[in-house]
Amino acid sequence: MSPRPDPPEVDRIAAGKAAVAARQARAAVKNAIATRSRTALDAAQAGWTDASSAEAGMRVRELLTSIPGLGPTRVAKTLADLEISDKKRVGGLGNRQRVKLHDYLQQREGDAPAHLVVLAGPTAVGKGTVSSYIRDNYPDVHISVSATTRAPRPGEIDGVHYFFVDDAEFDRKIAAGELLEWAVVHNSYRYGTPRPPIDVALEEGRSVLLEIDLQGARLVRAAMPEARLVFLLPPTWEELVRRLIGRGTESPAEQQRRLETARVELAAQDEFDFKVVNHDVSQAAQEVVDLMAVSSPYTR
Repeated sequence: MSPRPDPPEVDRIAAGKAAVAARQARAAVKNAIATRSRTALDAAQAGWTDASSAEAGMRVRELLTSIPGLGPTRVAKTLADLEISDKKRVGGLGNRQRVKLHDYLQQREGDAPAHLVVLAGPTAVGKGTVSSYIRDNYPDVHISVSATTRAPRPGEIDGVHYFFVDDAEFDRKIAAGELLEWAVVHNSYRYGTPRPPIDVALEEGRSVLLEIDLQGARLVRAAMPEARLVFLLPPTWEELVRRLIGRGTESPAEQQRRLETARVELAAQDEFDFKVVNHDVSQAAQEVVDLMAVSSPYTR
């Protein structure tokens, strides 16, 4: 095999300048943390938001070492406790590692509140099934119950599946600011998320799960930026199609409309903080619960 030709001189110079700029940017982040003008948690969140940022390119070890009072020995032990490799970069952490690091840094700053976790995803991905599994198997999780103006269906219980209210009561909730978000669905009935039960649960230290559509998730993010948004994905597009057609609850025309909507919804997945693939309901539920992590040993 012939040797690979050297890159042109202009490319080497540009690459060298880019590397120097990246090192300087990371050094600036570390200095800001060391001088307490910025928190390590803020830097980590910036890295998770922008994969091209200096924060994302930092090794987690560098991030932790920048914190006043954390020396190399304690950093090494912390990385081992968090199950994060010494070579991992902030932007390369997986969902569980991000949660562990987030909660550890939050605990160091003296504030480790419960979390509102918003579960959204395309039609037929299994959001309701995963949410129901969590309701049945994780009693410590507070499941947010939506309000709706439609009538109960057979088997639905008021206060468990939905709060069933009339239009006048729904209007009152809107006027009183009691809904975190609301929308008209299928040009007919209104659905909304009551905020008071969520606020009470969070104040009591209980994390809350809210299963909602994409539009609702965006509204929740605007109203409560601290919420953790989780996007539930199908294993493959073909599996999503199989699930939608297999349940046999829609006409072929409606199935096609929902699949077209699903493509649009899937394109929005990068707006979310975390992604969970629904290969198996129990496994997906466990991953979502892990993201709530209020009783994690890493927050103690």
